Amino acid sequence: MKDILRVTCVQCRLHWEDKTVNLRHIGDQISDLEGQADLVVLPEMFSTGFSMRAAELAEPMDGHTMNWMAEQARCINAVLTGSFIAADGGRFFNRLVWMHPDGRYQTYDKRHCFSPAGEQEHYTPGEAHLVAEVQGWKVLPLICYDLRFPVWSRNVQGYDLLLYVANWPEKRKHAWSSLLAARAIENQAYTAGVNRVGTDGNGIEHSGDSAVINYLGQVLYRSFVKEEVFTVELSYAPQQAFRQVWPFLNDRDTFQWI
Repeated sequence: MKDILRVTCVQCRLHWEDKTVNLRHIGDQISDLEGQADLVVLPEMFSTGFSMRAAELAEPMDGHTMNWMAEQARCINAVLTGSFIAADGGRFFNRLVWMHPDGRYQTYDKRHCFSPAGEQEHYTPGEAHLVAEVQGWKVLPLICYDLRFPVWSRNVQGYDLLLYVANWPEKRKHAWSSLLAARAIENQAYTAGVNRVGTDGNGIEHSGDSAVINYLGQVLYRSFVKEEVFTVELSYAPQQAFRQVWPFLNDRDTFQWI
């Protein structure tokens, strides 16, 4: 277990449904991170933007985007994560990949499809959490709309970092910032949200507002509007000490899925 975890957030502009340009652009942005990061986080659907053209854009789990992620993680010697459009078993998923430097990976499929955009008509919702590890820290990675559902984010797994990757519109940025802080406070956990910037193919504006927040709900870093790659160092010890002095999690409600 390392006391300090270096989390790098990649707040980038995404070129609509252009995998080649997006992967090249992101690769350039993270190419010099070797030795500077333990975890590098990309936005939701980082290779295409938030597209509903799943059948045309989906890739298999041994496809180009997966190979690109493996190569990037190896080169920067850090865990690399973000979601892309995956084809698996005849279905399509908004799938987050947790790629280790040695090529091992784990996945999480977005549980809450964004019904106002009809995401559930194109993608199969996930059914299970992923609790991943990096440098001994337990991380719960989730995707965009999942942020609005506190039960799905509830810290029943003893995680140390709650993570959201997103394509969250600028017009709802107040909800984004408010809910990130709420999730951090109620779960007594560092919380990071990584969003994109720029205009997508549907004319929707994204202002980023990517942030890293501590277990008290205090913003450690927030990025606005522009493309930016930033790293925040998180310390394990003070979070654990706070949980011991104020063991609010012991009084949390329990829920059972029916």
